[in-house]
Amino acid sequence: MTAKAAPGWGSAHLAAIRPGRVALDPADQLAVHQTLARYAFALDQQYLEALGAVLTEDATWTFRIADETDLGPVVGREAVLAFVRDAMAAETDQRRHNLVNVAFHSANADTALVYAYLMLTSNAGTGGSGGVVATGFYAFGLERAGGEWRIAELFLGTDNAW
Repeated sequence: MTAKAAPGWGSAHLAAIRPGRVALDPADQLAVHQTLARYAFALDQQYLEALGAVLTEDATWTFRIADETDLGPVVGREAVLAFVRDAMAAETDQRRHNLVNVAFHSANADTALVYAYLMLTSNAGTGGSGGVVATGFYAFGLERAGGEWRIAELFLGTDNAW
């Protein structure tokens, strides 16, 4: 695939970030960030048990590739884990999900909407050198469940296909 999205296409999927709408103390904000980091590490290390631990039972994943192709929604923790298991089986490289510019859109004691950019890297370049495979953005809907923050909704929009 060589599709590439037009500049600014993500604004149709991301509401504007407005300061002052986050009613979480710094410890809870850090806990949300840690949930997102655990998500990325679980994907990169192909550790499905850890991935399952950061998802709600009814988690929903939806993807938009290069503003052209829709995947999902994939609904339910077990369906998400099966989807990821199949994707991992097809991978021949080591991928790294780099989440950058993590920003809270809104949050309260029980839910949070957090945006982040994705820079997906791989070691599949010539001679095993690393390179950027894809860029994009996430919208994570998180819920506090059992005293832990978990991902309930995930939307990933990539700027390019790979």
